[in-house]
Amino acid sequence: VQLQASGGGLVQAGGSLRLSCVVSGRTLSTNTMGWFRQAPGKEREFVAAITWSSETTYYTDSVRGRFTISRDNVKNTVDLQMNSLKPEDTAVYLCATKYLPTLSTRVDAYDYWGQGTLVTVSS
Repeated sequence: VQLQASGGGLVQAGGSLRLSCVVSGRTLSTNTMGWFRQAPGKEREFVAAITWSSETTYYTDSVRGRFTISRDNVKNTVDLQMNSLKPEDTAVYLCATKYLPTLSTRVDAYDYWGQGTLVTVSS
């Protein structure tokens, strides 16, 4: 399973970006997808996750109401729409997938990871 994230860049505070992650290889029909981020010198942290059916989504408190996760199971993609960006959102954003269909915020619950895309928000 390979994951390729894209869409990062430099944006001013208050702006928007849309990240996309393409899953290829042995894709799983029931997997949960997640987005995480890692700022310099900090641990990787959960951002958002979505179940296969898109019936359930979950966000960390700091992004709820500003970010939206979505997926297209035909195209095998998962997107993260990020609005009202803040300087503290600056980080490398990584997409991940897990075999089990349940939602999880734990880094160690996810089985495959993409390489990440850098988001920089200037003040």
